[in-house]
Amino acid sequence: MQPRLVDLLALQRLAATERRQVMKRASFAACQALLKPHVNAIPERYLTTLEDWLRGAPDGQRKVLHWFSPDYPEQLRTIEKPPLVLFVAGQTELLSLPQVAIIGSRKASPPAQHNASYFAEHLTRAGVLVSSGLAQGVDRAAHQGALIAGATLAVLGTGPDIAYPRQHRPLQQQIEQTGVIVSEFAPGTPAKADHFPRRNRILSGLARAVLVIEAKLKSGSLVTARLALEQNRSVLALPGSIWDQGMTGNLRLLQQGAALVSQVNDVLNELQLPRMAPYQPEQGQNNCERSLANPQLLANVGNEATSIDTIVARSGLPVAVVSEQLVLLELEGRVASVAGGYIKVGRR
Repeated sequence: MQPRLVDLLALQRLAATERRQVMKRASFAACQALLKPHVNAIPERYLTTLEDWLRGAPDGQRKVLHWFSPDYPEQLRTIEKPPLVLFVAGQTELLSLPQVAIIGSRKASPPAQHNASYFAEHLTRAGVLVSSGLAQGVDRAAHQGALIAGATLAVLGTGPDIAYPRQHRPLQQQIEQTGVIVSEFAPGTPAKADHFPRRNRILSGLARAVLVIEAKLKSGSLVTARLALEQNRSVLALPGSIWDQGMTGNLRLLQQGAALVSQVNDVLNELQLPRMAPYQPEQGQNNCERSLANPQLLANVGNEATSIDTIVARSGLPVAVVSEQLVLLELEGRVASVAGGYIKVGRR
């Protein structure tokens, strides 16, 4: 039996006891009696919004998956309180790839954003689907890094037609075109505070591992890490300075047994996937020797914000020379300009 759209909206609204009954049934048809009282309560505008959303993309690009769909993600069937309905936009077949969720602070430091982008790009090159929550900071950097090399998956805390934050609409559209968007909330559903913990259980549930880039002790990222452990997923964390308040959550996770990650192959080892070969420059591409910048100056730039005055004092070079060299190093992707000076970010 092919469910009607109104049936799917009703399925989404079931109470906890009814949801458990649905998961024990053998088919969608066997759930009709449970759904009937809810169908009449669905406002017409909700159905119209869903129909408009489905028509807004080529056939097959937007789908509503339900508990009995053959392409419902198997990973989600194992979690507590799995969503009975998923609104999916993009390449649905990507859901079968091994996933790593990259998470971290919305107010991420520049090194954290660089790390998120770096790991996302290279895990994507290794055949892993990188997922995140399309929030500011680490989430955004992870999606952008993955898109350099391929596709990415975004789990939303809104309907699949709503961009939150609003400035992420172009990024969300790009992900839908080349990757996949997933939400348990029907089109037209706005952002609400309680939606994001619900989103996070899906993000961790879809993944085989959760990689924490940067998190404080009290943060949504640590809640997601706890959910991942409850779902029997691997939890991985980058190490950080003991003086960096933004990394206190990571250090706590490592104390509690999270796998320490310092390179992409650490993640691949955890997933039991083939390791990546070391990067080899192309013929004639000797980055250090062909650099226009003074490589010795780079040694005077720290992993935390280093002021120009400090770099001048460390290097012994004139201010004008240091400023010129820092611009060259930034163009080459070795340093980044941040509040308070420059940080070393490495090269892709």
